[in-house]
Amino acid sequence: MTEEILAERDALIGAALQHIPFEGWSIAALNKAASDLGLEKECVARQFPLGVVDAIRHFSQQADRYMVHSIEKVDFSKMRVHERVGFAVEMRLNFLEPHKEAVHRGMTWLAMPQNGMLSARLLYQTVDDIWYAVGDRSADFSFYTKRGLLAGVVGTTVLFWLDDRSEECFETREFLSRRISDVM
Repeated sequence: MTEEILAERDALIGAALQHIPFEGWSIAALNKAASDLGLEKECVARQFPLGVVDAIRHFSQQADRYMVHSIEKVDFSKMRVHERVGFAVEMRLNFLEPHKEAVHRGMTWLAMPQNGMLSARLLYQTVDDIWYAVGDRSADFSFYTKRGLLAGVVGTTVLFWLDDRSEECFETREFLSRRISDVM
């Protein structure tokens, strides 16, 4: 994917996020975003040929990219593995924080049976990105175990975070820390 395509998709999703709380993840929200940006509606079909599927996939990938870029700026030499993983999950949630309602709407959409495979793929991509970003290069059986365990931690943490009203999501950080401790 070229930088130009990536930038246009990022811009469309960014503009759509203000419409998603009212329109849900829909072509209508994407078309309004295109209009807000002064783009033709055809650009939505060009950038997201599978419609909402591509839009949600791209939003998840945006969060993953932000998380990985945040991790690259940190010196992990003094951090233990569970601290690195927790930091990565927190960075992803930081990106999502201003868009909680869009995340909630996306999770609802992904929970529909016909979207189960996409949901699983997105979660797998996130946990895989986390493990690679924190330095895991395993190629043995633990490769799958680590990803499976982290998928449970990430999934439950996001659900907890959606209802967290504590200051700076303190309760979510505590919840995440407990979940990581449980699986370590």
